[in-house]
Amino acid sequence: MTDVRVAGVGLTRFGSHPDRTGRDLFATAALRAFEDAGVPREDVEELNYGNFMGALAEHQGHQAPLMAETAGVSCPSTRYEEACASAGVAVREAVRTVRAGEADVALAGGMERMTNLPTDEVTEGLAIAADDLFEVRAGVTFPGAYALMANAYFDAFGGGREDLAHVAAKNHANAVPNEYAQYRKEVSVEEALDAPPVAEPLHLYDACPITDGASALVIVSEEYAAEHDVDAPVAVTGTGQGTDRMALADREHLARTPAADDAADAAYADAGVGPDDVDVAEVHDCFTVAEVLATESLGFFEPGEGIAAARDGVTTADGDLPVNLSGGLKAKGHPVGATGGSQIAELTRLLRGDHPNSEHVADAEVGVAHNAGGTVASAVVHVLEVAE
Repeated sequence: MTDVRVAGVGLTRFGSHPDRTGRDLFATAALRAFEDAGVPREDVEELNYGNFMGALAEHQGHQAPLMAETAGVSCPSTRYEEACASAGVAVREAVRTVRAGEADVALAGGMERMTNLPTDEVTEGLAIAADDLFEVRAGVTFPGAYALMANAYFDAFGGGREDLAHVAAKNHANAVPNEYAQYRKEVSVEEALDAPPVAEPLHLYDACPITDGASALVIVSEEYAAEHDVDAPVAVTGTGQGTDRMALADREHLARTPAADDAADAAYADAGVGPDDVDVAEVHDCFTVAEVLATESLGFFEPGEGIAAARDGVTTADGDLPVNLSGGLKAKGHPVGATGGSQIAELTRLLRGDHPNSEHVADAEVGVAHNAGGTVASAVVHVLEVAE
């Protein structure tokens, strides 16, 4: 089994792109990834591509061969759909393929275009990631579902809206220097607390925005990197995936995310590291409470302790364990099918030292990416390490 390296990363700016198509966005991300890697397109042996709602947003299914064409590669191509974890699964499969020796070079990532639709249609489109029969038809939306999870957490462990406001303020501050972020503006704890409600206890700044964007990664084997003199100092050393029951009502409790627990356990075991070894993390904060749940599933905090981490300064840029130095989904944005690839791209830049926030983790050697689908019915976790 070969070691896997991230040879290059490419991102578009996250936000609203009214004059661009999805294929155009992915072409830009792929171009930037190839330029970053210094790997020729003709060496790509497989494309793994994540997308969730392209058939609704752009009336375009069967996107994998289309994206292979727009990226300029000629190879087997597959689209992966796992709701908001689509790109995370795509990257996972690329890692597994290269590890198995079935390919030396893979292109992985994803794209989502959403802002071309009215907000109510985006909400309806996203809702298909929930249980249609037992949740969607009853009127459950994702803000409402995460509000239920937040209230369950507060009931079980304590905490409140001010704790979540600290998560929002932290991630907005992190996004300010990130040229790819959708919202490069600071938001104070007071502003977050005063924002209008979305679904109590979640208010406007507790929710991620509607976003267009794309991500791409050039994944190579260690042998390919050495043979072709590719500078790829960051390795993917661990990968794991977990699944939970779809509907919240079918779960044992709402204040835990077992799919992420399982994905993290598998990724740590695969990499031979543990939570205490992690220096920096990018987690799936589609809502502020989701960051809290993620940090507990990743083993950084015991259940009930993650709620105070941002308020206490543990997960801030200058804290002991910075989380979401990119700005997270909360401020960088959440183009659903691209997010998992974006997280790994951001971690790679942080570990290489060429991210605008790398100064906060100058000595970091281990990073973790946590990507979730729906109300964490799906979860993917990757461990990245500085290899040389």
